[in-house]
Amino acid sequence: MGGSANLDLSNYELRWPTALFVSEGKRVLRSSSRSWAEQVVWLLTEALAGTTAVADFEDLPQSLASSDDPWAGTTPAWGKRDGMDKREWLTELVSRASELRRAADPRPYWPQRQGRGASHDGSTPRDTRRDFERIISNFTDNGYLVEVFGEECVDDPTELPDASRVIERHLGIPGLWPLDPATWDEDTFFGLIEVFHDLVSRPRTRHFHSWDNCGWHHSEFHNGPARILYRGKVNELLREAGIEYELAAEGEDLGRLVAVTDDARSALVHQALTDSAPDITNRVRHAVALFRGRETTVESKRSAIVTLAGILEERRALLKDQLGKDEGSLFEIANRYDLRHRKADQRGDYDEAFLDWIFWWYLGTVELTNRLIASHTAS
Repeated sequence: MGGSANLDLSNYELRWPTALFVSEGKRVLRSSSRSWAEQVVWLLTEALAGTTAVADFEDLPQSLASSDDPWAGTTPAWGKRDGMDKREWLTELVSRASELRRAADPRPYWPQRQGRGASHDGSTPRDTRRDFERIISNFTDNGYLVEVFGEECVDDPTELPDASRVIERHLGIPGLWPLDPATWDEDTFFGLIEVFHDLVSRPRTRHFHSWDNCGWHHSEFHNGPARILYRGKVNELLREAGIEYELAAEGEDLGRLVAVTDDARSALVHQALTDSAPDITNRVRHAVALFRGRETTVESKRSAIVTLAGILEERRALLKDQLGKDEGSLFEIANRYDLRHRKADQRGDYDEAFLDWIFWWYLGTVELTNRLIASHTAS
């Protein structure tokens, strides 16, 4: 269906990252579950703004592969709208996801433009904490905490886990649920950001329990999509508040707050982690985590550099072959300065910014040697 234009996308706006919608959409398309159509409706409800896409989907006939009736025959031609059934419609929507407009927040209204009311610009730390509480409330409403907190049902008398105790087991601080932003200090706030990253899990299926108006029940949880969405929302919140930390998307410190870097350095970290051999990847992960953590010290930065220097030492023959005698300059920094051997005659009177420079230089060199090794292997 990829190149067809049967589907009018002009009324749809995507709230999710495109790659995540495509991934979850393809997973649903592979499903033969009897609740297939319900899974699609839930995906469209979450990923797209408004209810237009759900209405369009529900107006289509069911496809044979996903029919709730195992004895159903093929959908007759007269029963299709614009020649499409539900599965064909979703297939095209997923294949053309890159064409969907991004859903945007509304422009500021009058009170916000006058500096009153809720505003991200110029928010105080407490405003940011309330915004975070709203993010968690939204995840809770959509069933993203059901796997760890449980879910009430009129037909199930089982006692639910104590949510406050669940958080305390992770963070070591009691009485944090229900959330009360006014009581948090900075460490508690940042700790909760990291804890909820580990707790959220997306329910891929839901059904409505009508008895006694019980409500929605959620199941088939997966933390991967939930964490992608969570990191996106929280990192946007921190960025708008001018807080120079973000939740790491990969590495040993996945889901932990790390210092914000520019796009080029973020790309370098990704490449170094992705392209390294398995035995090297663990060491690179450790070095990156030591260097960029929220609690990073001068000593941890030195340790990160020493870890990378060790990788380069193992690849010294390769560097010498490519750089000639100049490869010695790479190791002179680590050996003559107060980094690796820590001898009395080494130089230690340098600014901490020097550590940042040498770390990124060494990480870039690790990535360079990865590419050199890959090219030699391919030739």
